[in-house]
Amino acid sequence: MKFEKFVSGNWVKQYQYKSFQPALINQEWSWDDPRMNVLLEKATRALGELNAFTLIVPDVDLFIRMHIIKEANTSSRIEGTRTEMDEAVLDEAAIRPERRDDWREVRNYVEAMNSAIEELQRLPLSMRLLRRTHEILMAGARGERKTPGEFRRSQNWIGGTSLADAAFIPPHHDTLPDLLTDLEAFWHNDSIQVPHLVRCALSHYQFETIHPFLDGNGRIGRLLITLYLVSHGLLSKPSLYLSAHLEKHRGAYYDALTRVRESNDIGHWVRFFLQAMIETAENGKQTFQRILALRQEIDDLIVRLGRRAEKAHTLVRHLYQEPVVSVNQVTDLLGLKYYAANQLVGAMAEAGILQEETGWQRNRLFAFRRYLNVFSDGN
Repeated sequence: MKFEKFVSGNWVKQYQYKSFQPALINQEWSWDDPRMNVLLEKATRALGELNAFTLIVPDVDLFIRMHIIKEANTSSRIEGTRTEMDEAVLDEAAIRPERRDDWREVRNYVEAMNSAIEELQRLPLSMRLLRRTHEILMAGARGERKTPGEFRRSQNWIGGTSLADAAFIPPHHDTLPDLLTDLEAFWHNDSIQVPHLVRCALSHYQFETIHPFLDGNGRIGRLLITLYLVSHGLLSKPSLYLSAHLEKHRGAYYDALTRVRESNDIGHWVRFFLQAMIETAENGKQTFQRILALRQEIDDLIVRLGRRAEKAHTLVRHLYQEPVVSVNQVTDLLGLKYYAANQLVGAMAEAGILQEETGWQRNRLFAFRRYLNVFSDGN
C-alpha cells in the first residue's frame, strides 16, 4: 500500500451515531515522498546514537528509572493529571491527600512500564502484554471502574460529553478482535519489508484510532512506542519517550492523527512521528551528557568529604534512583545511627549535593536538586 493511495477507513452507521472503522494495516507499505526517506534516515541515526549512550554510561539502569518517572509524569499530564516531577519521586506519605489520586496514576504508570519491560524478556510484544500493562496502570486509580486489563465491550468516544457531541467515535466494540489481531500481526510480520520506525508510527496511529480500552488509551498508546522499540531491538534500554514532545506539540499531534482519519494523509502523520523521534532522541542524548557531567562534578565534591566519602558515594548511588530522602531513610539505607546519618546529610547539603526542601525542623526532606533539574528543566 502506498501512503499516497491509502484510504483510512469509513464511517459505519450505528444506533443514532456513526463510528469510524479503520482500514487494516498489516500489509506492505511504501511511499513516493522523498522527505520520508530523509526523516527516516535521521531518526534511525538519532535513535542509534541515543542507544549507544545506554551501552556506555556506567550504571545506566540507575538513570533509566528517572527517565521512566519523567515519562510517567508527562504522559499522565497529557491526560489531565497534575503531578510535578518533585511530587512524582516522593513516597505517598509525603503527598498531600488531595494530590494522591494524581500521584497514584503516575506511580501506576511507572509500575506498568517496569512490569512490561520485564515481561518483554520472556514474551513478545502482544495484546496480552498490553492488557496486563493496562491492568497495572488502572489499579486503584480513578479509572479502576473502567475494566482494567480488559478490552472494552461498549462504545466509547473522544471529546465531548456523549456520543451526540463527540469529537471522534472509535470503531464499534464488535470489530475490535479483528482490528487488534491485525495490529499484533503487523508487529511481527517478517514477510513484509517495512522499516520498524514506520511500523511504530503506524502502530501508534492505529492503536489510538481503535481506542480498545474504556480509559487509559493515550497512556498505553504512548507506552506502546517504547515497548515496540525495545522488543524489536532498536533500544537496549527503555530510554526514549515521546510524551514530552507530544505534550509540547499537543495541537499538532492531535491534528496529525485527525488528518489521517479525515483526509487519508498517513504520510503527514508518519513525518510528524519521525520528526518527534529525531528531536526526542537528541534531547535524550543531551540528558545523558548532562548526567555524565554532573556525575563527575558530584564525585569530585564527595572526595572532599574525607572519611564520610564512602558512605556519601553509597547514598548518591541511591539518589540517582530516588532523589529525595529523609535522615531516617539514610539511617536505614546505610545502617547508621541517626546522629551519624544527620551529620552526613548535613555535610552533603553544605557541599551543595543535597538541598533541604521543607523548611521544617522535623521530618525534613533533602533533594538531590541538581540531578532532579536534569529531568525538570524542559528536557
